Amino acid sequence: MAAASSHADMTDGEPVRRVLDTSALLHWPIEELAMGSVVPAQLREVERFSQERALLLEGTTLDWREPSGTALARARDIARSTGDLAGLSPTDVSLLALALEMDAELVTDDYRLMNCAESAGIPYRAVLTEGISERRQWRLMCRACGHQAAAAEQESESRQETTECPECGNEMRLSSR
Repeated sequence: MAAASSHADMTDGEPVRRVLDTSALLHWPIEELAMGSVVPAQLREVERFSQERALLLEGTTLDWREPSGTALARARDIARSTGDLAGLSPTDVSLLALALEMDAELVTDDYRLMNCAESAGIPYRAVLTEGISERRQWRLMCRACGHQAAAAEQESESRQETTECPECGNEMRLSSR
């Protein structure tokens, strides 16, 4: 299990800038969250799990901010290039964009976000998981004829990861190569 390190981590005498995913907001001790950057939509996510935790977060020294449109476009391009875009929520894309914009470490347990961070050269750290062991490139593959296609490029509310094969009509499933 990856351990959370103190917010006092330093790089060249400067505190490490960190963008915190909702898993960190839910599981790390409040004092470990100090000075981390987050997006406002995460407060609603935390409220769904725990109203008490959300109230505690409102009283912390978190840096609540939205990434720029340019950073959002870059984050979508990165996620599209790895095939992860359809599996990321708008909040996930915003967190990736914020990490890009701030040149900050991304703290997350989301394997798709880790995959995007790895692809973009963004440092990342897991909260409660071991993290990814290798970078993935996601594709849709037909289970019957083997036809391959790029993973869906649009963001999806349903995150549906299957579709019909254009070659034979059988089910295509998300796989990595």
